[in-house]
Amino acid sequence: MGETILTMQGIQKYFSGVHALKGVNFDLRAGEVHALMGENGAGKSTLIKVLCGIHKKDGGSITYFGEDVQFGNIAESQAAGISVIHQELNMMNHLTVAQNMFIGREFKRGVLIDDRKMEEEAQKLFDRIGVRIDPGVKLGELTVGKQQMVEIAKAVSRDCKLLVLDEPTAALTQPEVEELFKIMNDLRDKGIGMIYISHRMDEINRISDRVTVMRDGEYVGTVNTAEVTKDDIVKMMVGRVIMGEQKQKSAVAEDAPVVLEVKHLNAGREVRDVSFHLRRGEILGFAGLMGAGRTEVVRALYGADPKQSGEIWLSGKKVKIKTPAQAVEHGICYLSEDRKRYGLMLMKSVTENTVIASVDDFISAGLINDSKMKEASAEFNEKLRTKTPSMEQLLKNLSGGNQQKVIVARWLMKNSDIFIFDEPTRGIDVGAKSEIYRLMEDLAAQGKSVIMISSELAEILRMSDRILVMCEGRKTGELDISEATQENIMQLATMREEN
Repeated sequence: MGETILTMQGIQKYFSGVHALKGVNFDLRAGEVHALMGENGAGKSTLIKVLCGIHKKDGGSITYFGEDVQFGNIAESQAAGISVIHQELNMMNHLTVAQNMFIGREFKRGVLIDDRKMEEEAQKLFDRIGVRIDPGVKLGELTVGKQQMVEIAKAVSRDCKLLVLDEPTAALTQPEVEELFKIMNDLRDKGIGMIYISHRMDEINRISDRVTVMRDGEYVGTVNTAEVTKDDIVKMMVGRVIMGEQKQKSAVAEDAPVVLEVKHLNAGREVRDVSFHLRRGEILGFAGLMGAGRTEVVRALYGADPKQSGEIWLSGKKVKIKTPAQAVEHGICYLSEDRKRYGLMLMKSVTENTVIASVDDFISAGLINDSKMKEASAEFNEKLRTKTPSMEQLLKNLSGGNQQKVIVARWLMKNSDIFIFDEPTRGIDVGAKSEIYRLMEDLAAQGKSVIMISSELAEILRMSDRILVMCEGRKTGELDISEATQENIMQLATMREEN
């Protein structure tokens, strides 16, 4: 690591009287990966937006390469060599890779855009960072991981000196994560300083040199990664140890009734002859690698995707579920991994998001009873300890963990019996993870039944009473939690079909 290239000292920021940043300190050295951690709502994104000029600081100082700065917008910070790779990429899928990289600063031959020159320059950049991507293909044809590499190459093309990576591995496969880390190490060797925002502790230990932790808009401290444990960092983030150990024994009674049975479900190559059952009060974990077909199984069960064949039995009675509305009427709810696309109305209030599935219950003589609707919404969100200034708060202003709680409140109000959680803690910080875990455990204790899909083995082992493992659309095994280990789960998750 080299000289200090960035120092943020005593940064203050207010929003309509809310003290979002309370004297935050942060510094970055050349050739360093400095992790920025904290629960959702801790102020990480606000600090980065202050740095990049999206928000103007209300106090404190920013020193960049020895000069006091206050960028007025993104263009100014980019011109100074600061680039941000966001979790949700903002690129144009219909354009080629090269066109995306040089948009707004195209190479021209006369009055015409010189696509060949842009592709040549893009190739040079890919060679520089060790990435194999065809600059002439449409961006939409690439995986999310490859699109992210394009964003990094685009940043390098702007003579990037400081790179911010915000949850960069959230949607990547493990090989893509390895490729990203290789590129980051190459950039580190070239002296580029990187701010790395992630909730994944294993990644922080592997890739970062130092960790700065924020909590409730305040600076907690900065530590050398090699000198602390995961528990040390978690304590800094939330003030307590919250990540539990593996569940040792199923909490489900041996004679608990079967509430759901799926027999020989088929839906294309993604779901091939899958059968399983779910008991009352049980948390059934679905494990497997990316593309194993776990989400496809529950979407076919829920009626969100068509199934070709198979039977669904609820409490011993065969039922037909062809649409999500029918699933809801049968007491089944589905919390999608893509919450923003399938679960949330971000521009609507907490109340509206909570009651949307039960709005008919609040209609009398053709009129909606707003007061009862707000009262019921508040009651269910209080049970879940949803953190919101008011029930009229727009959902977009809540953290990811609290948005998830609002969706659960929606289905509790609908009196659902079976809850399907698809990647329930993706993009959620460790503190909010603990709340989601407690929530699922509480649901099971109330006699509700839970199906949980997760790509994190530690999460599967912590929460599940029983684990169903899939590979390439097939169920390859089933384990009671008492016999489950990361090793035997991975063996089943890689058990490909013999030809």
